Amino acid sequence: MNQASDIPLSQTLLVIGYVWPEPASSAAGSRMLQLIRAFQQQGFNVVYASPAEHSAHAVNLQAMNIQPQTIALNHSSFDDFIQQLNPQAVMFDRFMMEEQFGWRVEKYCPQAVRILDTEDLHSLRHARHAMLKAQPDALPLRPTPEFAHSELAIREIAAILRCDLTLMISEFEMQWLTEQFQLPQSQLLYLPFMEQQSDATDVPAMTERQHFVSIGNFRHEPNWDAVRYLKEQIWPLIRRQLPQAELHVYGAYPPKKATQLHNEKQGFLVRGWAEDAHQVISSARVLLAPLRFGAGLKGKLIDAAQCGTPAVTTAIGAEGMYHPDSPCGLIADNASDFAQQAEHLYNDETLWQSLSINGRQLIGQRFAFADHAPRLAHAVSKIQQDPAGHRQQHFYGMMLRHH
Repeated sequence: MNQASDIPLSQTLLVIGYVWPEPASSAAGSRMLQLIRAFQQQGFNVVYASPAEHSAHAVNLQAMNIQPQTIALNHSSFDDFIQQLNPQAVMFDRFMMEEQFGWRVEKYCPQAVRILDTEDLHSLRHARHAMLKAQPDALPLRPTPEFAHSELAIREIAAILRCDLTLMISEFEMQWLTEQFQLPQSQLLYLPFMEQQSDATDVPAMTERQHFVSIGNFRHEPNWDAVRYLKEQIWPLIRRQLPQAELHVYGAYPPKKATQLHNEKQGFLVRGWAEDAHQVISSARVLLAPLRFGAGLKGKLIDAAQCGTPAVTTAIGAEGMYHPDSPCGLIADNASDFAQQAEHLYNDETLWQSLSINGRQLIGQRFAFADHAPRLAHAVSKIQQDPAGHRQQHFYGMMLRHH
């Protein structure tokens, strides 16, 4: 029996988006569409509302049978809108949207199940960044309370407690919230990327590829830090050992300070926007992702795995990504080791082939849509059966909503 069979057809899900989804620009955009697809599969009609300005790179929602709706911040027009829509579930895209609209949802649509998709745990990402600035030689996997217990953490965790269910993309973040902040597991659901299995079995061999690739939206601070780290510390070491190799740096929204790093003599080539991320990753021999802070899961590593392109990343980059018995890349946490691993992987065909094969098996092992979408449907259905009872089990959430 399908776990989601209790959900009646023709319900409405309202998604309140921080931005309009751009799946070609960021992993967050892809993640949002995966979630919507899971709800649609269970019979939900989906309305996507956002106060953000429209983007030229935003996906055509109507073509995906999703109704777009522009909403205003701090405006009573939203009250009329949600009363008329009367959704059975509301999903907030990042905690800031819950802060802005959560109280209005509760006031005018109290029976709707309130779901928070964190995308990544913002407070963890910012704590790691702050700790890295204070201690540049440390990789801040577990920020100390001085950094972890920030105002941002207070806001984000309050939003989690006010919601009926929060979707956590990483097992580490689940553990972090329950151990560091004592959040109840009954309000959290581990829900990583939900990818469709690819039929592609034919990927270019190592000998058919050349050069290195790095990719990531430049507006995401960990990605920009990684590009500077590559330019200043890692790439000179790699280039010394592989003088003919090039690094092709791709990413949406490159600022002038990024394009100015382009240097053909050094083989450091800032390409900017990639029309087809899989094509540029498939043509490279190795993907480099030296992420020194961040949270959540890394879409670039999913893309690399699907393309059979082994990666070199950090412990933070690999967090929550790989099956422990079949890694798809190598891990190094300082510039010297990172460069050494990159050179080793670039030249060792046996190692390269092993990691490439593991990558193509990763979706089936950890991130299959068919495995995770029913878990989401079941969790929502369970809360819908008795929302008042679910909320009464979580006194802190009741207290925060009262205030």
